[in-house]
Amino acid sequence: MTERLYYTDSFLHQFEARVTAVSSELGAVTITLDRSAFYPTSGGQVFDTGTLEVAGGASPLHVKDVTENEQTGEVLHIVEGEVQALRPGAAVRGTIDAERRRDHMQQHSGQHVLSAAFEKLYNLPTVSFHMGDESCTIDLATEAVSAKQLQAAEKLANEVIVEDRPVEIRFATPEEARTMGVRKIPPAEREKLRLIDIQDFDLNACGGTHVRSTGQIGGILLRRTEKVRQGVRVELVCGLRAAATARRDFETLTEAAALFSTHIWEVTLQVRKSLEEIKSAQKAQHRQLEEIAELQAQSMLQSAEDRGAYKLVVQFFPERDLSFIKMLAQKLVRCGTAVALLGCGGAQPSLVFGQAAGLNNDMGALMKETVQRLGTRGGGTCDMAQGGAPDAASAEDAVRQATSKVG
Repeated sequence: MTERLYYTDSFLHQFEARVTAVSSELGAVTITLDRSAFYPTSGGQVFDTGTLEVAGGASPLHVKDVTENEQTGEVLHIVEGEVQALRPGAAVRGTIDAERRRDHMQQHSGQHVLSAAFEKLYNLPTVSFHMGDESCTIDLATEAVSAKQLQAAEKLANEVIVEDRPVEIRFATPEEARTMGVRKIPPAEREKLRLIDIQDFDLNACGGTHVRSTGQIGGILLRRTEKVRQGVRVELVCGLRAAATARRDFETLTEAAALFSTHIWEVTLQVRKSLEEIKSAQKAQHRQLEEIAELQAQSMLQSAEDRGAYKLVVQFFPERDLSFIKMLAQKLVRCGTAVALLGCGGAQPSLVFGQAAGLNNDMGALMKETVQRLGTRGGGTCDMAQGGAPDAASAEDAVRQATSKVG
């Protein structure tokens, strides 16, 4: 079992140790030490990185990942570098990436404070925690969280941070922990539990790395929520991440405000106004296309081939899109007894086959036959079908070939 030095000192960035095992599987070299300050991925927190220097050796080995063997309790360091001379018993010096460690401590300690805030204010327990590269999330056991609740929990959490309360590491048996008011006791049986004690605010079992006082968290910023299977997921960032995120948000808002020639506080109003204008313009454009399609349908029917029971309209539109030719096909089959075989180029070459109700052709079957030949997808009903084409030339040729298939 590896002695975990971070259990008692999360600020330990350098340590001495001895190699107990070296293994290589699938190109990855793994080193096991008798003691380590490297945190392995577990409990929602991601691993530390850093280096291992071999006494009298060559260049330091880069520790790119850290995992744990839950059966043996060993911490496994996955490394890059020259390890041929490394043998069990060799002395090494480990160095933790201090900036990454500090970030992880801020995120994890901030999560403890926030989870306690949700539980104290609204009795909403945290069922899981995940630390990502850019943000972290907690899943709350609830059907919904209101904006007011989010603001209140964030406010309380930041008040606790400003108060700079001591954060201490304690150890207790599971039986002792149950009498101490621990927020969440892990289901796995252990002789001793490591407890993170945020003075007069939260006591929780945790094996992660944490700050010495809440002031070192720096601050908590809640980002967004989403409904997930086990409740509501809340995204958060803490400390320097929160500052970097706030800076990025501010720069984005400033740039958006400049585009609208307004103040950043009025960006939302301007976006809503622009969206309303876009919707209005789209409706007007749709009405114009309806009128154009109506007039064009009437004109095409007048010059269409008369096949007795119906009029056959065959046309390819190089610059039009699917929405227009579909609209036109509907107009054609409604304006008269017609069969319409239409294609378009545009950004996405497409086909539309339609016929007036009561005619004997099967447009769905004809479209399937056509797209199978083209290697694309499509389908529809007996009277109206649509499909794709690999390019404009193929779409135009498909329209012509379909002419011989209608009776």
